[in-house]
Amino acid sequence: MFVQQPIAILDSGVGGLTVAKEVMRQLPREKLIYFGDTARTPYGPRSSDEVVKFTREIVGYLIQFRPKMIVIACNTATAVALDDIRSRVAVPVVGVINPGARAAIGQTVTGCVGVIGTEGTIKSGAYEQALRGLSPNVRVVSEACPKFVPLVEKGNFRSPETYETVRNSIGHLRGYPIDTLILGCTHYPFLTETISEVMGERVSLINSAEETALEIRKILQDRMGLARGGQVPVHQFFCSGEPHLFKAIAQQWMGEQIELSPVVWQVPVIV
Repeated sequence: MFVQQPIAILDSGVGGLTVAKEVMRQLPREKLIYFGDTARTPYGPRSSDEVVKFTREIVGYLIQFRPKMIVIACNTATAVALDDIRSRVAVPVVGVINPGARAAIGQTVTGCVGVIGTEGTIKSGAYEQALRGLSPNVRVVSEACPKFVPLVEKGNFRSPETYETVRNSIGHLRGYPIDTLILGCTHYPFLTETISEVMGERVSLINSAEETALEIRKILQDRMGLARGGQVPVHQFFCSGEPHLFKAIAQQWMGEQIELSPVVWQVPVIV
């Protein structure tokens, strides 16, 4: 029964498309339902209560599609709302923090791991807790980068402005013995080239999207079975805000045409 049901992916905006693309690559027969809350992005500066409320609302909307799994492809929402959502739905709920932490511990040689993310994610200490749960002696250097998400949401991935913003935000991290840097926001892979340029070749970047897709695959194989055979599914994309820029960014990132479905539920914008 579960095999024919979609995987629902939600994010504060376009960042979760990095997870969606990787799931589509690794699991090409699985249908995706994607919701980007572009009307209320970014989540990072918002209170935990707001983020939990928004996440509940989106999950409430996605449940109508009878997903077999829900993926919270937003580090801020994962940090503060994952357990809450797991307590409210009967299907597996996957976040993006633990997969990234496991990959970083497996990668680091110096034992010093950097984490960059939104204000909400860094303030929560979720990555530090996950990393130390796996390796108690790991040294964690965290940095909030509140200017990154707005750049991505505007489609500004590569420009002199982007380089200066990244350099000013994380350039000082080169002074630490970091050899592994977790991109602790699903928006940040859009800035991979610039982040790598600023940090240098000795620092490996951990993209939680790839690790999250691996975890999704493992859960499906262990519990439900993967979709096999038949036609490649038609995925559905929704956003709560202005659709044209979202569609342009999605098509640029995915490398293919996508169709946006109309959102019947209108997300209340909280000012």
